[in-house]
Amino acid sequence: MKDPKSQGKGGLNAEIQSRIGHQLRAMYDDVVRQGVPDRFAELIRKLDSPPEDAASTPEQTAKNDGRD
Repeated sequence: MKDPKSQGKGGLNAEIQSRIGHQLRAMYDDVVRQGVPDRFAELIRKLDSPPEDAASTPEQTAKNDGRD
């Protein structure tokens, strides 16, 4: 019978888990170093900025929808 201390979830031993962990860290570090593409950064800026018609509240918009 195998030593339960050397087995992780799914039957992976500590060495295999460690190798997977190192590979995942290396992949993650590479992605982080790449940064955010300019088009995504621009999209994020647009989503974070208030809409151009933000001066009117939803209540005002409902009152001024032309159904007076």
